[in-house]
Amino acid sequence: MDIIINGKRQRFDGDPDMPLLWYLRDELGLVGTKFGCGIASCGACTVHVNGEAQRSCSVPMAGAEGASITTIEGLAKGDKLHPVQQAWIEEDVAQCGYCQAGQIMAVSDFLKSNPNPTDADIDQSIGNLCRCGTYPRVRKAVHRAAALMRG
Repeated sequence: MDIIINGKRQRFDGDPDMPLLWYLRDELGLVGTKFGCGIASCGACTVHVNGEAQRSCSVPMAGAEGASITTIEGLAKGDKLHPVQQAWIEEDVAQCGYCQAGQIMAVSDFLKSNPNPTDADIDQSIGNLCRCGTYPRVRKAVHRAAALMRG
C-alpha cells in the first residue's frame, strides 16, 4: 500500500493491522511521535491524517492506505516553524517534553477551525494528557499561536 508521510510517498507491505505509530517510529525512524498509552487515550501519538488530528496508536495501516500523514517532523515548512511550534517555544511550555509533539499536532489542527479560542474552548477541545501538568502554559501558547496564525 502507498501512503504519503510528510510529503514523501512511502510503500508499506507489512501487516495491515500494524498501528501507524509503529510504522512511523520503527520503520521510518520518525520518533517525534511518541507511544504513551496504546489505547488512544493520552494523545502523545497524535499526527495529522489527511489534515485532521488522529491518534496514530489506534490507526491500523490498512486505515492509512492512500492517506497523507503529517508528523511533528513534517509540521514546519523548511526552516520556518509552524506558529504552534513557535508559540510553544516562546511560552516555554515543555517540562519533560514527552507529550508535547502530540499536543502541538492536536492544537495545530484545532486552531484551523477555531482561530480565536477561549480558555473554555481549549479545555473542552484539547484532550491530550500532560503528566507534568503544563496546562496553563499550553493555554497561553494556544492563544499566542492563534494570534500568530491570525497575523
